[in-house]
Amino acid sequence: MKEEWSLSRDMGEPVKEQGIGALLQWNALLISFALFVTLALLSGITSENDWTHMWILVLLIILALALLITSADFFVEGAKGLARRAGMAEVVIGLTIVSIGTSLPEILVTATASASSGNDPALMDLAVGNIYGSVLVQITLVLGIVVAFKPLDIRPAWLRRDGLLMLFSIIILTALLWEGNELSRIEGAILCSIYALYIVWLLSDTDKIRDDELEMVDEIKSTTEFSWTGTAYFVMVVIGLAMAVYSANELVKHACEIAYKLDVPHAIVGSTMSGLGTSLPELTVAMVAVRKSQGVAIGTLIGSNITDPLLSIGIAALISPISLTEQSYDLTMYLIIPMTLIGVSVCLLMMWTGFRFSRLEGSILIGFYLLFLILIELQRQGYLTI
Repeated sequence: MKEEWSLSRDMGEPVKEQGIGALLQWNALLISFALFVTLALLSGITSENDWTHMWILVLLIILALALLITSADFFVEGAKGLARRAGMAEVVIGLTIVSIGTSLPEILVTATASASSGNDPALMDLAVGNIYGSVLVQITLVLGIVVAFKPLDIRPAWLRRDGLLMLFSIIILTALLWEGNELSRIEGAILCSIYALYIVWLLSDTDKIRDDELEMVDEIKSTTEFSWTGTAYFVMVVIGLAMAVYSANELVKHACEIAYKLDVPHAIVGSTMSGLGTSLPELTVAMVAVRKSQGVAIGTLIGSNITDPLLSIGIAALISPISLTEQSYDLTMYLIIPMTLIGVSVCLLMMWTGFRFSRLEGSILIGFYLLFLILIELQRQGYLTI
């Protein structure tokens, strides 16, 4: 096992750094790997007896949830370690590496839907709905659950820089969709370019951001007594993220199967499982991170809601121009998009008042998402005309 010694910048004491050999002995990784193997093996088991198959699905959901939690914890530790070794503020790691990683489900869903839209134009509705639905879920339900678990302190710098860009990203995507009723390849390239410029600017300004987070000094001092190598931290990020995305997909798949077996209407399953399903990595990472790093927690949620309306839908538009079908145009433009914009605005307003998220405000955000589901169902039943 390779071991290295370096001098702590903050404490002036030698720090023992352990490499991948030591990392592979870490209990969290072994537990995650055991859960992954068990989940993969049991996923192939079927039964002709409905009740037996139902219990197998319940067991698979429990295993997927356990893997999601352990892998997210592994991922957050790796992300924090990379931040410390690079001298970066943890919120920057949350806004870049973590947010892009946890947005992979949205990126894959929208890109796949766009690539397959030649055979089924309605898949474009899925691509657009997935982006707005994910943003709404994350900024209301997911953030509400996180805040209900533990109130969050909000830094004014986060709000001025990243919060306002999150709102701007959704507004510019909506404006491009509204103008011409489609998103062309050129407009997709514009969205991707805006995101690239944001990342470049964020990374170039990381020293100032780190200086703004004064408590980072205390946190680094308290954690530099023992450290992994940079390579080990990177492996933690890759393995943790891969397992988190896999377990999230398995959890959604088996939960949907149970819903169908219980005759839950497909519209309800789609409006809840799809948006929340692709947001499970953000939810789990944020829930784990809030206990260890509020910068990673907030950066993950805000960063993901910048990534989705810029990078995710931008990539999909580059693959194939995006336009809404006539059947879903009114629902998307006059209900889903307005509710998303209102939800983001309410969230930012709560952040601005006192720069702290209370449990009451978290409950309000959860209630807002439930109101959205009620409106969707009323519209589906014909009680709400758009």
